[in-house]
Amino acid sequence: MPELPEVETVRRQLEREVVGRRIKSVEVRGTRTVRRQSPEELQRRLEGARITGVERRGKYLLVELDTGDLLVIHLRMSGQLVRAAAKDEVSKHTHVIITFTQGGQLHFVDPRTFGELFVVAADAIDEQAPELAQLGIDPVDEPMSWTTFARVLQAHPMKLKAFLTDQSLLAGIGNIYADEILFAAGLRYDRMTDSLSSQEIRRLYRAVVETLHEAIRYGGSTLADEQYVDLHGRPGQFQEHHHVYNREHQPCRRCRRNPVLKTKFQGRATYYCGVCQV
Repeated sequence: MPELPEVETVRRQLEREVVGRRIKSVEVRGTRTVRRQSPEELQRRLEGARITGVERRGKYLLVELDTGDLLVIHLRMSGQLVRAAAKDEVSKHTHVIITFTQGGQLHFVDPRTFGELFVVAADAIDEQAPELAQLGIDPVDEPMSWTTFARVLQAHPMKLKAFLTDQSLLAGIGNIYADEILFAAGLRYDRMTDSLSSQEIRRLYRAVVETLHEAIRYGGSTLADEQYVDLHGRPGQFQEHHHVYNREHQPCRRCRRNPVLKTKFQGRATYYCGVCQV
Protein backbone atom coordinates (compact mmCIF):
# COMPACT_ATOMS: atom_id res chain seq x y z
CA MET A 1 0.00 0.00 0.00
CA PRO A 2 1.34 3.46 -0.81
CA GLU A 3 2.23 5.14 2.48
CA LEU A 4 2.86 8.77 3.39
CA PRO A 5 6.06 9.21 1.28
CA GLU A 6 4.46 7.79 -1.87
CA VAL A 7 1.26 9.80 -1.47
CA GLU A 8 3.21 12.99 -0.69
CA THR A 9 5.33 12.43 -3.81
CA VAL A 10 2.17 12.23 -5.94
CA ARG A 11 0.66 15.25 -4.14
CA ARG A 12 3.65 17.43 -4.96
CA GLN A 13 3.56 16.34 -8.58
CA LEU A 14 -0.18 17.01 -8.83
CA GLU A 15 0.38 20.45 -7.37
CA ARG A 16 2.80 21.21 -10.20
CA GLU A 17 0.86 19.48 -12.98
CA VAL A 18 -2.86 20.00 -12.48
CA VAL A 19 -3.48 23.01 -10.23
CA GLY A 20 -5.15 25.70 -12.35
CA ARG A 21 -6.55 23.21 -14.84
CA ARG A 22 -10.26 22.93 -15.53
CA ILE A 23 -11.95 19.53 -15.79
CA LYS A 24 -13.63 19.04 -19.16
CA SER A 25 -14.99 15.53 -18.73
CA VAL A 26 -14.94 12.52 -16.42
CA GLU A 27 -15.29 8.94 -17.60
CA VAL A 28 -15.99 6.24 -15.00
CA ARG A 29 -15.10 2.79 -16.27
CA GLY A 30 -15.06 0.92 -12.97
CA THR A 31 -17.99 1.51 -10.64
CA ARG A 32 -16.24 -0.25 -7.73
CA THR A 33 -13.83 2.69 -7.62
CA VAL A 34 -16.74 5.15 -7.24
CA ARG A 35 -18.82 3.56 -4.52
CA ARG A 36 -19.82 6.33 -2.09
CA GLN A 37 -21.86 8.10 -4.74
CA SER A 38 -23.12 7.37 -8.21
CA PRO A 39 -20.75 7.82 -11.16
CA GLU A 40 -23.21 10.41 -12.49
CA GLU A 41 -22.90 12.50 -9.31
CA LEU A 42 -19.10 12.30 -9.43
CA GLN A 43 -19.16 13.46 -13.05
CA ARG A 44 -21.64 16.26 -12.36
CA ARG A 45 -19.62 17.69 -9.47
CA LEU A 46 -16.27 17.47 -11.25
CA GLU A 47 -17.01 18.52 -14.82
CA GLY A 48 -16.47 22.25 -15.30
CA ALA A 49 -14.64 22.66 -11.98
CA ARG A 50 -11.15 24.15 -11.80
CA ILE A 51 -8.49 22.59 -9.53
CA THR A 52 -7.18 25.17 -7.05
CA GLY A 53 -4.94 23.08 -4.80
CA VAL A 54 -3.91 19.61 -3.65
CA GLU A 55 -3.56 18.65 0.01
CA ARG A 56 -2.85 15.39 1.80
CA ARG A 57 -4.20 13.91 5.01
CA GLY A 58 -2.28 10.82 5.96
CA LYS A 59 -2.62 8.52 2.95
CA TYR A 60 -5.52 10.48 1.41
CA LEU A 61 -5.25 13.08 -1.37
CA LEU A 62 -7.63 16.04 -1.27
CA VAL A 63 -8.00 17.88 -4.58
CA GLU A 64 -9.49 21.32 -3.98
CA LEU A 65 -12.01 22.67 -6.52
CA ASP A 66 -13.24 26.20 -7.17
CA THR A 67 -16.79 24.98 -6.53
CA GLY A 68 -16.11 24.47 -2.82
CA ASP A 69 -15.93 20.69 -3.25
CA LEU A 70 -13.04 18.32 -2.61
CA LEU A 71 -12.16 15.32 -4.74
CA VAL A 72 -10.90 12.74 -2.24
CA ILE A 73 -8.58 10.03 -3.58
CA HIS A 74 -7.41 7.01 -1.61
CA LEU A 75 -4.92 4.79 -3.45
CA ARG A 76 -5.14 1.94 -0.92
CA MET A 77 -3.31 -1.24 -2.03
CA SER A 78 -2.54 -0.69 -5.70
CA GLY A 79 -4.05 2.60 -6.84
CA GLN A 80 -2.06 4.84 -9.19
CA LEU A 81 -2.62 8.33 -10.54
CA VAL A 82 -0.95 8.71 -13.93
CA ARG A 83 -0.77 11.72 -16.26
CA ALA A 84 -1.52 10.83 -19.87
CA ALA A 85 -2.28 12.30 -23.26
CA ALA A 86 -5.61 11.60 -24.97
CA LYS A 87 -3.78 9.59 -27.63
CA ASP A 88 -2.06 7.28 -25.10
CA GLU A 89 -3.16 3.69 -24.74
CA VAL A 90 -5.46 3.21 -21.76
CA SER A 91 -4.45 0.49 -19.30
CA LYS A 92 -7.06 -2.24 -18.78
CA HIS A 93 -7.05 -1.41 -15.05
CA THR A 94 -7.95 2.26 -15.62
CA HIS A 95 -11.20 2.96 -13.77
CA VAL A 96 -11.53 6.75 -14.02
CA ILE A 97 -10.30 9.15 -16.71
CA ILE A 98 -10.31 12.90 -16.03
CA THR A 99 -9.78 15.05 -19.13
CA PHE A 100 -8.75 18.71 -18.85
CA THR A 101 -9.91 21.54 -21.10
CA GLN A 102 -6.27 22.57 -21.65
CA GLY A 103 -5.43 19.09 -22.88
CA GLY A 104 -4.08 16.03 -21.14
CA GLN A 105 -5.69 13.53 -18.82
CA LEU A 106 -5.38 12.04 -15.36
CA HIS A 107 -5.95 8.28 -15.12
CA PHE A 108 -6.85 6.43 -11.92
CA VAL A 109 -5.42 2.94 -12.37
CA ASP A 110 -6.05 0.22 -9.79
CA PRO A 111 -5.50 -3.49 -10.55
CA ARG A 112 -6.91 -4.65 -7.20
CA THR A 113 -9.81 -2.13 -7.12
CA PHE A 114 -9.53 -1.31 -3.40
CA GLY A 115 -8.86 2.39 -4.05
CA GLU A 116 -11.62 4.95 -4.40
CA LEU A 117 -12.58 8.44 -5.50
CA PHE A 118 -15.44 10.54 -4.15
CA VAL A 119 -16.48 14.19 -4.02
CA VAL A 120 -17.58 15.96 -0.84
CA ALA A 121 -18.26 19.56 0.12
CA ALA A 122 -15.15 20.98 1.82
CA ASP A 123 -17.17 22.21 4.79
CA ALA A 124 -18.81 18.82 5.29
CA ILE A 125 -15.83 16.51 4.92
CA ASP A 126 -15.62 15.57 8.60
CA GLU A 127 -19.26 14.46 8.58
CA GLN A 128 -19.24 12.75 5.18
CA ALA A 129 -15.78 11.18 5.51
CA PRO A 130 -15.37 10.61 9.27
CA GLU A 131 -12.27 8.46 8.76
CA LEU A 132 -10.41 11.63 7.77
CA ALA A 133 -11.47 13.45 10.93
CA GLN A 134 -10.15 10.55 13.02
CA LEU A 135 -6.60 10.74 11.66
CA GLY A 136 -3.83 11.56 14.11
CA ILE A 137 -0.81 13.85 13.80
CA ASP A 138 0.78 14.03 10.36
CA PRO A 139 4.54 13.72 10.95
CA VAL A 140 5.37 15.67 7.77
CA ASP A 141 2.62 18.28 7.46
CA GLU A 142 2.26 19.02 11.18
CA PRO A 143 5.69 19.74 12.70
CA MET A 144 5.71 18.66 16.32
CA SER A 145 8.26 18.90 19.09
CA TRP A 146 9.77 15.76 20.55
CA THR A 147 7.99 16.58 23.82
CA THR A 148 4.59 16.50 22.06
CA PHE A 149 5.59 13.23 20.43
CA ALA A 150 6.63 11.88 23.85
CA ARG A 151 3.28 12.81 25.40
CA VAL A 152 1.35 10.99 22.68
CA LEU A 153 3.67 7.97 22.91
CA GLN A 154 3.49 7.65 26.70
CA ALA A 155 -0.28 8.16 26.78
CA HIS A 156 -0.79 4.97 24.76
CA PRO A 157 0.85 1.87 26.28
CA MET A 158 1.25 -0.49 23.33
CA LYS A 159 3.93 -2.13 21.22
CA LEU A 160 6.01 0.26 19.16
CA LYS A 161 5.04 -0.98 15.72
CA ALA A 162 1.37 -0.90 16.66
CA PHE A 163 1.84 2.70 17.83
CA LEU A 164 3.58 3.81 14.64
CA THR A 165 0.94 2.26 12.37
CA ASP A 166 -2.11 3.40 14.35
CA GLN A 167 -3.60 6.01 11.99
CA SER A 168 -5.53 7.66 14.82
CA LEU A 169 -2.21 8.53 16.50
CA LEU A 170 0.21 9.11 13.61
CA ALA A 171 -1.25 9.45 10.13
CA GLY A 172 0.42 7.93 7.09
CA ILE A 173 2.92 5.39 8.43
CA GLY A 174 2.42 1.79 7.32
CA ASN A 175 4.32 -1.48 7.37
CA ILE A 176 7.37 -0.46 5.32
CA TYR A 177 8.21 2.77 7.09
CA ALA A 178 7.43 1.48 10.58
CA ASP A 179 10.17 -1.14 10.10
CA GLU A 180 12.60 1.39 8.67
CA ILE A 181 11.89 3.92 11.44
CA LEU A 182 12.38 1.34 14.19
CA PHE A 183 15.67 0.21 12.67
CA ALA A 184 16.87 3.82 12.47
CA ALA A 185 15.93 4.28 16.12
CA GLY A 186 17.55 0.99 17.19
CA LEU A 187 14.33 -0.27 18.76
CA ARG A 188 12.50 -3.58 18.43
CA TYR A 189 9.00 -3.68 16.99
CA ASP A 190 7.63 -5.34 20.17
CA ARG A 191 9.03 -2.91 22.76
CA MET A 192 6.31 -1.23 24.78
CA THR A 193 5.87 2.51 24.36
CA ASP A 194 5.99 3.06 28.12
CA SER A 195 9.32 1.21 28.43
CA LEU A 196 11.36 3.80 26.50
CA SER A 197 13.89 6.06 28.14
CA SER A 198 13.98 9.78 27.34
CA GLN A 199 16.95 9.18 25.03
CA GLU A 200 15.12 6.37 23.20
CA ILE A 201 12.06 8.58 22.70
CA ARG A 202 14.28 11.27 21.18
CA ARG A 203 15.84 8.68 18.85
CA LEU A 204 12.44 7.41 17.76
CA TYR A 205 11.12 10.92 17.17
CA ARG A 206 14.16 11.81 15.05
CA ALA A 207 13.84 8.52 13.12
CA VAL A 208 10.18 9.20 12.28
CA VAL A 209 10.89 12.64 10.86
CA GLU A 210 14.17 11.83 9.08
CA THR A 211 13.04 8.51 7.56
CA LEU A 212 9.85 9.95 6.08
CA HIS A 213 11.58 13.02 4.63
CA GLU A 214 14.36 10.88 3.18
CA ALA A 215 11.82 8.55 1.57
CA ILE A 216 10.01 11.51 0.01
CA ARG A 217 13.33 12.77 -1.35
CA TYR A 218 13.73 9.47 -3.23
CA GLY A 219 10.13 9.43 -4.48
CA GLY A 220 8.93 6.68 -2.15
CA SER A 221 9.37 2.91 -2.39
CA THR A 222 8.39 0.59 -5.25
CA LEU A 223 8.51 -3.10 -4.35
CA ALA A 224 8.80 -6.15 -6.61
CA ASP A 225 5.10 -6.00 -7.57
CA GLU A 226 5.73 -2.51 -9.02
CA GLN A 227 2.25 -1.43 -7.96
CA TYR A 228 3.42 2.02 -6.89
CA VAL A 229 4.53 4.49 -9.56
CA ASP A 230 4.49 8.27 -9.49
CA LEU A 231 2.39 10.61 -11.61
CA HIS A 232 4.66 10.04 -14.61
CA GLY A 233 4.71 6.25 -14.29
CA ARG A 234 8.15 6.13 -12.68
CA PRO A 235 8.96 3.83 -9.75
CA GLY A 236 10.27 5.19 -6.46
CA GLN A 237 13.92 4.74 -5.49
CA PHE A 238 13.85 4.52 -1.70
CA GLN A 239 13.66 0.72 -1.75
CA GLU A 240 17.33 0.80 -2.74
CA HIS A 241 18.01 2.44 0.63
CA HIS A 242 15.92 0.13 2.83
CA HIS A 243 17.91 -1.12 5.79
CA VAL A 244 15.63 -3.98 6.85
CA TYR A 245 12.33 -4.07 4.95
CA ASN A 246 12.21 -7.02 2.53
CA ARG A 247 15.88 -7.84 3.26
CA GLU A 248 15.42 -11.14 5.14
CA HIS A 249 18.69 -13.16 5.41
CA GLN A 250 20.76 -10.29 4.01
CA PRO A 251 23.47 -8.76 6.24
CA CYS A 252 22.39 -5.90 8.47
CA ARG A 253 23.71 -2.67 7.03
CA ARG A 254 24.67 -1.38 10.47
CA CYS A 255 26.45 -4.24 12.23
CA ARG A 256 27.42 -5.92 8.91
CA ARG A 257 27.52 -9.42 10.38
CA ASN A 258 24.00 -10.41 11.45
CA PRO A 259 21.24 -11.27 8.99
CA VAL A 260 18.00 -9.31 8.87
CA LEU A 261 15.23 -11.32 10.54
CA LYS A 262 11.61 -11.64 9.50
CA THR A 263 8.62 -12.34 11.72
CA LYS A 264 4.87 -11.75 11.79
CA PHE A 265 3.34 -8.91 13.78
CA GLN A 266 -0.37 -8.18 13.64
CA GLY A 267 -0.55 -10.39 10.57
CA ARG A 268 2.06 -8.39 8.64
CA ALA A 269 5.66 -9.24 7.75
CA THR A 270 8.07 -7.43 10.06
CA TYR A 271 11.81 -7.04 9.43
CA TYR A 272 14.46 -6.16 12.01
CA CYS A 273 18.00 -6.79 13.20
CA GLY A 274 18.11 -8.91 16.31
CA VAL A 275 21.35 -7.26 17.47
CA CYS A 276 21.03 -3.59 16.49
CA GLN A 277 17.45 -3.24 17.73
CA VAL A 278 16.78 -3.68 21.44
